[in-house]
Amino acid sequence: MIRRSYHKRARSLRKALRILAAPVKGDSGRGGLFIQAYRGFGSRQQVFLMGRVFKQPGSGTDRREHSLKQDLIDLLRRLLRKPIVNAQVRVRYKDAETLVRTDRHGFFRVHMELTTMPSDVTWHSVDLSLVHPVDERAATTGEFYTPTSSARYGVISDIDDTVVYTGVANTAMMMWRLFAQGAESRVVFPGVSALYQAFHGGPDGAQGNPLLYVSRAPWSIYQVLVEFFRLHRIPNGPILILREWGLKRGSLLPRRAKDHKVDAIRHMLSVYKELPFILIGDSGQRDPEVYAEILHEHPGRILGIYIRNVSDDPRRDDAIAELAREVKASGSDLMLAGDSLTMAEHAVEQELIPASIVDKVRQSQEKDQAKDD
Repeated sequence: MIRRSYHKRARSLRKALRILAAPVKGDSGRGGLFIQAYRGFGSRQQVFLMGRVFKQPGSGTDRREHSLKQDLIDLLRRLLRKPIVNAQVRVRYKDAETLVRTDRHGFFRVHMELTTMPSDVTWHSVDLSLVHPVDERAATTGEFYTPTSSARYGVISDIDDTVVYTGVANTAMMMWRLFAQGAESRVVFPGVSALYQAFHGGPDGAQGNPLLYVSRAPWSIYQVLVEFFRLHRIPNGPILILREWGLKRGSLLPRRAKDHKVDAIRHMLSVYKELPFILIGDSGQRDPEVYAEILHEHPGRILGIYIRNVSDDPRRDDAIAELAREVKASGSDLMLAGDSLTMAEHAVEQELIPASIVDKVRQSQEKDQAKDD
């Protein structure tokens, strides 16, 4: 039994190591300049995505070797990467092309108008190449998401304290819970997977509504979040990290979290002008205030606001209740919910998801509570 447990832990930690080392593996071990593209989002008229340009050391080993040693070397290479400032990146999608430059942290943003509309599928490939410094080997492929014509609304969800428990946006903590303790560990809030799958499907289960995620975690945890979503069967979608969203060239500190979350949501709403949205967050930060501000700026476009209650302060509950009254007067709902089941029941009443989802969310929560007893 002890040996079996040891081997299970060892396999889990090897998997965690491969995920942490994954961002550098795209250069086939050669080292040098490297473009890392993060998943973007777009419409039939435009595309937005972010990325970063690095210089990283080579591995000096046979890339056909898939071993613990190779993973450790790649992890070390990741730790030794250096961002490239003022690099110029060419971005191409079909017959549309643009040039962007990296900031002082090596990040770049792509906001490109499209001349040829994407086909009616969800994920599209985009080509990225390095123009300056010149390195033809640094070319890579990114991807961006577009809703299909069947989508009827979109969802913008916070991740921290909304999808995952507090503290999980810490890389070491998430890796331990997710891989050493297993996918059934208390990482995700009970019922989130079933609820978000229902939002994605809509009332008839086939709408394919887009889900976009925002997080206050650092970009270093991006690959971990992607794997976390896959293991927990949470609908795939672009993940926008807010820490670098607010950085400005020449500034020493990022703008306040409230400011760049508002900016990010405004941008998402501008990309999807034809869609109304559901906003999901938590009570621990300023999500209710931020979402109420968005509602007042975009009357008629916010179908509902769901706030997971993670605060023990009665004064916070009172403040959110006052916001809920203001939101109601503006023609929408702000729901302060203690669990995913309460959110699901309200969403069924609003005809946003099918009634059958309530039992699935209830079963998920009961299973999780039984595990903790």
